[in-house]
Amino acid sequence: MPEFKGAAWDGIFPAMQAGEFDMLADGVTFTEERAKIVDFSTPYVEVNQYLLVRADETRTVEQMKADAQARIGTQIGTTNEIAAKAYFTDKEIQSFEDFGAAVLALKSSDIDGVVIDNIAGLGFMKENEGVFKFAGQIAAGEKLAFVFPPKSTLKDAVNAALAAMTADGTLEQLNKKWGLTP
Repeated sequence: MPEFKGAAWDGIFPAMQAGEFDMLADGVTFTEERAKIVDFSTPYVEVNQYLLVRADETRTVEQMKADAQARIGTQIGTTNEIAAKAYFTDKEIQSFEDFGAAVLALKSSDIDGVVIDNIAGLGFMKENEGVFKFAGQIAAGEKLAFVFPPKSTLKDAVNAALAAMTADGTLEQLNKKWGLTP
């Protein structure tokens, strides 16, 4: 029987590297840098990075980039943070402990936009109908995968399951059911 544990995002990769957890399943983006200290499964879905804004925002993502007064936030230690810093090169990005805090800051007008992937952004828009929208896309093609400590014996079993689920269409059905793909 699995035991589920919560952990702070910014410390999760060192914890995985040290073998404190058997598996991480939390919408984790594969990166070469992360792959140096942990193992990844076969990717199960691809996501894109967007700028989430309040529904009444009139600026496009390009206008927000050019606006010296625009305040941008995201979650610390994520590829969203990397994308935010890469796209908004002249801005100090406000990094929050989690996306909930970043979105709350957006809702209360403490910041003007949150760099977030399409899946998480759509979730916040669904939970807060009519409050938020996407101003535009800023990055594409990130692959989400499960994470394991180095040399984990679980990785091969998970990859075999993902391959079987891809072959019979189950993975596509689940990704659609849970809003990971259109």
